[in-house]
Amino acid sequence: MDLPNFIRNAGTLDLPLPDDLVTATGFRSEKGLVAFFVVHKDLTLPPHSHGAQWGTVLEGSITLTLDGVTKTYGPGESYDIPAGVEHGATVPAGSKLIDIFEESDRYAFRA
Repeated sequence: MDLPNFIRNAGTLDLPLPDDLVTATGFRSEKGLVAFFVVHKDLTLPPHSHGAQWGTVLEGSITLTLDGVTKTYGPGESYDIPAGVEHGATVPAGSKLIDIFEESDRYAFRA
């Protein structure tokens, strides 16, 4: 599934990961951040925590270890990560995800 132009051309998020690994665009409001992730190479995120996060898989999958429990989500499936709960993830190349963060400043936008 190709993301529509208005999403591909939205603000580019400044992720702490190289662009050849994953890219993201997004929209911010005072109530949160909506991020559209495109994973270019297999990605592993170590355990970490932050404010609440909700996501859904558009293509591919994500395997989340959430509070010690591991589950894989595929296209059309959603996941909910409560604030402060430690989680890590593996995401294969080709995956596309939408994540909504309660923290509107979770990621900065590139200038």
